[in-house]
Amino acid sequence: MAAEKGSAFLLKIGDGADPVSYTTIAGLRTTQLTINGEPVVITSKDSAGWRQLLSGAGIRSVSVSGAGVFTGSDAELRIRDHALNGLIDSYELSFESGEIMRGDFLVARLDYSGDFNGERSYTMSLESSGAVVNG
Repeated sequence: MAAEKGSAFLLKIGDGADPVSYTTIAGLRTTQLTINGEPVVITSKDSAGWRQLLSGAGIRSVSVSGAGVFTGSDAELRIRDHALNGLIDSYELSFESGEIMRGDFLVARLDYSGDFNGERSYTMSLESSGAVVNG
């Protein structure tokens, strides 16, 4: 697999329409994706003391985080409103390779910070609600 640029790893938010149209969240400098899986253990006396897991079972989730400079874009304001109201919306992650992942996410955390003579920045964390699929 070839190396990819971090700047090409984009987080986008849906517009709430059907079909969904996605807008890049402006000002993001860093983005991170974590795929989580909690296995179902099916160990028995026949396992000879070794743990066995049930394939395809358990709880899977995707966590996304990002940090950047606040620009006041419509997408950033939409995220803030979702965080304040606990709303779930459609998001898209796109990569330089052309791969796309889509799913519904809840804004689990949104932090703003700023220095007296510096820019206003933010960090956010999103947690998946339902399946996240390759698009």
